[in-house]
Amino acid sequence: MGLVLFAGNDDTSSPDASWSYTSFGVFRQWLAQVEGFALDEMDGFGGQRPWNDVSTTLAPLLNHPDDGGPDLSPIQCAAILPRLQEIAYQPQAGSTDPLLQRHIDDARQLVVVLQLCIEEDVNLLFG
Repeated sequence: MGLVLFAGNDDTSSPDASWSYTSFGVFRQWLAQVEGFALDEMDGFGGQRPWNDVSTTLAPLLNHPDDGGPDLSPIQCAAILPRLQEIAYQPQAGSTDPLLQRHIDDARQLVVVLQLCIEEDVNLLFG
């Protein structure tokens, strides 16, 4: 069983981004690290650091329950998208690390899904 992030457009052929719950956790830890903080220090992830103590447009994605949480609105998707694109498409200086490449591929797939949510003015759903 895993987690799928997808556009709430009722089109089952639309692109999505999917992970196992463990892989999604590792992906979010990587994004937090890129943003300059450790996810496990944050409130809700084992730490006490409040979310308003960090400055990242990725917060709605990083501080979201794996399931059962609220959808992300097209406005939230539009706020997340530019920073996620920067991360996904920054040069990697020839890195051959397979885990890094997996994270980049996942980020690029999520960029596609976010773009669709924005274009179609639909929420990003966690399922």
